[in-house]
Amino acid sequence: MRDNYRESLESVVTDLVDLTSLVQSAVQDATQALLEADLATAEKVISADSQIDQRHDDLEARCFSLLARQAPVAGELRTIVAALRMIADLARMGDLAAHISKIARLRYPEHAVPEPLVANFTLMARVAEEMVTTAGRALSERNAHDAGKLAESDEEMDELRKSQFRVILSDDWKHSVEAAVDVALLGRYYERIADHAVIMAARVIYVITGLLPEGENWTLA
Repeated sequence: MRDNYRESLESVVTDLVDLTSLVQSAVQDATQALLEADLATAEKVISADSQIDQRHDDLEARCFSLLARQAPVAGELRTIVAALRMIADLARMGDLAAHISKIARLRYPEHAVPEPLVANFTLMARVAEEMVTTAGRALSERNAHDAGKLAESDEEMDELRKSQFRVILSDDWKHSVEAAVDVALLGRYYERIADHAVIMAARVIYVITGLLPEGENWTLA
């Protein structure tokens, strides 16, 4: 009976890792839609968000079932509680990818990102995608070391965000207020994806060690 319980719990973790891959693909596709003014890809990301939401609902229900079926011991309880938080984080990342795609769709056939910020957003997107991938791999491998690296990656994301504001607030900004608002929103979406990846990494460390990481570089909410 206990072995079956552990197998069910491990299947939740496996499916959570799969959901991480799905979210990473959504972020990647949203970036393609944004930087290439790719309407078809934008529509694909927006439509696929419902699949992420369905995975969220299924995994959440399975976690609640595991809590109700037996009294989980310390390590099992940590895993279930952390999984519930990570499921929510991944669903939110999927929502953010859809928001990026909606701005790309709104500005089509024009590009939502003005030329002076294309390089910035290209790098920002790559950092966000790598952070989601690393969080999933750390969970799959129970690797606290890799999870710990994400706090440093988040610092890089913060610097990219600051540089965006320097560009749109400078006297050299020749684009519209509407474009500046788009950039501010898009930058915030990528920044929040990174924040959720950091929160997920903190939960991975919690599962492994029983302790949440501390320090100003760790976003825990």
